[in-house]
Amino acid sequence: MEQKSSRILLMSYGVICYMLMAFTWWAILLYTKNQDAFQAKAELMRMGMAAEQTYVNEETFVQNADYQLLALKYKHQESMIFGEALFFFFTLLIGIWLIHRSYTKEILAAQQRRNFLLSITHELKSPIASVRLLLETFLKRNLEKNHSDQLTKTALKETDRLTYLVDNLLLAAKLETAYLPVFEVVNIQELIENIIFTQKEKHPNAEIYFTNCDAVIWANLDKLGFSSVLINLLENAIKYSPNAPKIELKTSLIANELHLQVADCGIGISDKEKRKIFQKFYRVGNEDTRKTKGTGLGLFIVSQIVKAHDGTIQIADNQPTGTIFKLTFSQN
Repeated sequence: MEQKSSRILLMSYGVICYMLMAFTWWAILLYTKNQDAFQAKAELMRMGMAAEQTYVNEETFVQNADYQLLALKYKHQESMIFGEALFFFFTLLIGIWLIHRSYTKEILAAQQRRNFLLSITHELKSPIASVRLLLETFLKRNLEKNHSDQLTKTALKETDRLTYLVDNLLLAAKLETAYLPVFEVVNIQELIENIIFTQKEKHPNAEIYFTNCDAVIWANLDKLGFSSVLINLLENAIKYSPNAPKIELKTSLIANELHLQVADCGIGISDKEKRKIFQKFYRVGNEDTRKTKGTGLGLFIVSQIVKAHDGTIQIADNQPTGTIFKLTFSQN
């Protein structure tokens, strides 16, 4: 696919270069013909004046009104030739730029789709294979209760992982077509504490600290959408934090806006990547060599849900390392 696109791009550039050279040749030819025509008519006028014995010298000839009118006419034609040539040249340059931009976008989209297919294949097969192996173990062996319970918990964990993945896929598809937030008044502290509890059970090595700047915050928002935003941000922070992840959450209600801040001490995000991470399927690095799990949908989901709430997202660097996501949710 990429090789075919490259060939099409080269053919397009070849056609444009040929058109540019052809038009340049025609412009030079028109300019030369215009000069020849002017010289021929000027000479004819000079001969006519000589025949009528009104020609004195070259200086008086070029000051003659008829000659001045003729020179002005061909000067105007010369300006038109140069103007048309410049317009066509800049039009071709714009065409080359548009083709290159479209090609770059297409290659990027194709790469992102390829990365998504590679990642989703791995993400789906991994928990399914784990659950299958566990079930086969139950069938083939008589296990002690503590061992059986441990394997059951592992199977449930893999099932939760698969459910989270499928839910994200369905939500991402819905966000582009039919997502409408269902607003309700929500106790933010209670909701966040429940999500943190679930995340700590799922990731026991993660340290998640929550600070509520107000005693109690009641906010009007889509409960499921807000939960998805927070879960994806926490999962993202845990995924890109080495060893024991440390994450800080802060909420506050300022000027009729709910503010949510999620800070981690992970690897951070470069300035170049900050402009791309909210694109659908976008993930940093190469899918063939990447070690972190994911599909490139988490931050896309976050951005779309915040947008549906007429909110904003800001990304800042944490100190000494890590990233801070600052979100606002409109309460109008």
